[in-house]
Amino acid sequence: MDFKNFHLGKLLRKRTRELDISSRRLTNFLNCTEEELEKMYQAESLDTKLTLRWCKILDYDFFRLYSHHLILYSPEHNKNPGTGKKRGSSMPQFRKNIYSQELIDYILELIEKKTKTKLQVIDEYRIPKTTLYKWISKRTEIEK
Repeated sequence: MDFKNFHLGKLLRKRTRELDISSRRLTNFLNCTEEELEKMYQAESLDTKLTLRWCKILDYDFFRLYSHHLILYSPEHNKNPGTGKKRGSSMPQFRKNIYSQELIDYILELIEKKTKTKLQVIDEYRIPKTTLYKWISKRTEIEK
């Protein structure tokens, strides 16, 4: 899975086919026409309320794709320029270091296929060295 560039509509269609859900059931649940359904399949992204409805009917968290994108590709912006102090926020705070199995598999696959070195993964994705080595160790134990 390419977490940098993904097409939400194509993934919706793929999951719909996997579950063999009829277009009639989808149009009823999403309160849309067949034409609007087809436009959603062709759309690269959708409104969040609509995406949430898709998540419910397809029993899949499509928002995780965006979370993984943020974990892998967003720059770190947690300090005020010039002060070196972290910014406070009234917004809910989420730990960025909680990785899903899909994301771990993706990172380890990059290393195994020699697409990226361990050092590149640590630097580019800001994954702690100890965390990466624990993943590698666990994978090695499983494969034995």
